[in-house]
Amino acid sequence: MQKSKKILIMGLPGSGKSFLAKELSKDLNFIWLNADKIRKKNFDWDFSFKGRIRQAERMSKLANLELKKKKSVIADFVCPLDATRKIFNPDLIIWMDTIQKSRFENTNKIFEKPKNADLIIKEKNLELNKILAKDKIVKYNWNNKAPTAQMLGRYQPWHEGHKKLFEKILTKVNQVQIYVKDVYGVGDNPYSYNSINKKIFKSLKIYKNRFRISLAPNITNIFYGRKVGYKTSKINLSKSIQKISATSIRKKLRKLGKLKKINFK
Repeated sequence: MQKSKKILIMGLPGSGKSFLAKELSKDLNFIWLNADKIRKKNFDWDFSFKGRIRQAERMSKLANLELKKKKSVIADFVCPLDATRKIFNPDLIIWMDTIQKSRFENTNKIFEKPKNADLIIKEKNLELNKILAKDKIVKYNWNNKAPTAQMLGRYQPWHEGHKKLFEKILTKVNQVQIYVKDVYGVGDNPYSYNSINKKIFKSLKIYKNRFRISLAPNITNIFYGRKVGYKTSKINLSKSIQKISATSIRKKLRKLGKLKKINFK
């Protein structure tokens, strides 16, 4: 049996803590402790230093009661100080670093950035953030028999547009097989499979258990004669992402002297 866990989702008011905590608690069957609901129940809207310490102690006590029942807990509250985080003493900290300032200036002034957050979330993207959080709380294991998406390309080079496409796919299918076409030395394709492989791993390391990379032949056509057991789908990305071009990146790198023109025989 897996050990019960105490998870803290913290951050400034308006950063998306409660939204993520609510959805995660449903998906993982964890107890959800929401700071505002608990303050309301106790008629305690005191945000002085003592009031924040009292709230941290209260949240910790409630969480520990659930742990004793062998239940895991996700608690969301601002928890703005190192002192309040030490009191709550979570097994894992998820910091919603999605906004620079909240509408409460007194909270903005005292907020101390956590130095030991296990996951820092920078964007308000619920579906993707659920994946990131789940992978920290419960390790994802690749399964060859599970539904899997495929990405096929030259990736000369792999760039931010490819990463955004991968992330969009991941919100639809839990794992992705990335096939890199074997085109090194064919036309203007200056990046070897090994260099592309390393760049993809570096770019996607936070999703390390959800993708595999393989070298594929120079596939130029995909044919099928009848209905097949998979779907082909177009992912609609923003215009700014669609404008990212590997050809333009290569041109710019050559202009800067960071990529030499290679004459393959």
